[in-house]
Amino acid sequence: MKQQNQINAGFGSNEVPEGYVQLNVAGKTAIARQWAEQAISEILAAQTLHAWAADRQPHEKMIGRGINYSVILPAGREPESNTEVVIRRNRHGGLLRAVTGELFLAPSRAPLELAIYLRLAAAGVNTPELIAFATYPALCNLVRCDVVTRRLPPGGDFPDIWNKSGTESRHALLTAAAQLLKDLTEAGAWHADLNLKNIYIACQENRMTPYILDIDRVTFPANDDIAGKNFSRLARSARKWRDKWGLDFSEKDIERLTALTKEIH
Repeated sequence: MKQQNQINAGFGSNEVPEGYVQLNVAGKTAIARQWAEQAISEILAAQTLHAWAADRQPHEKMIGRGINYSVILPAGREPESNTEVVIRRNRHGGLLRAVTGELFLAPSRAPLELAIYLRLAAAGVNTPELIAFATYPALCNLVRCDVVTRRLPPGGDFPDIWNKSGTESRHALLTAAAQLLKDLTEAGAWHADLNLKNIYIACQENRMTPYILDIDRVTFPANDDIAGKNFSRLARSARKWRDKWGLDFSEKDIERLTALTKEIH
């Protein structure tokens, strides 16, 4: 928690990261990329980001802790351009899911997620670009929160791509996972929920690019065995996927991943 507080420092109401702006619209508070300011402001003037995405046509439903929506945001880095995004309503997981659901203590965990994203991106770790988040007052000091991220290129999570791959492609997948582990180590980032499902593989032009998801579980502990902890967490996940869901991921595959990780490092 101390490390998370350090990451979160500097995200007060009077200071936002470079390249972002703070918005206060119709009782809602948001931080957004400068190029998305107008689009986000116009949406928030009428409704929440999640409600807008649900009403938007066309949209694609994506199931996570709830229903997320992939839509086209009428904004982009270039004038008159659009951006494919995913809009999600933040929800608690685990035991808190049934108790607090989508309610968080203000200002929610979104500022922390943005700070982690910026640190990972600066270190060269692939993760979805966080374009904006907005919070909405609920009860007392509780808020609801929506987050907007850039949609990743076509691909799938690691287990899905693994199941569809032959021997050569599986070697490329293991190499991609090893590279991601290396990038996390160099960034000093420990992912407390590093599992196969949280590794997304973008498949473009016969190239596999790994992305890390659910980055709100990332911390940056000092003087710790980041490489060992991340690898152990991922290996445990691989064995669970094999034993519980029948994923064809053997101990030999884990040994190959170990070897590749050492080669890349």
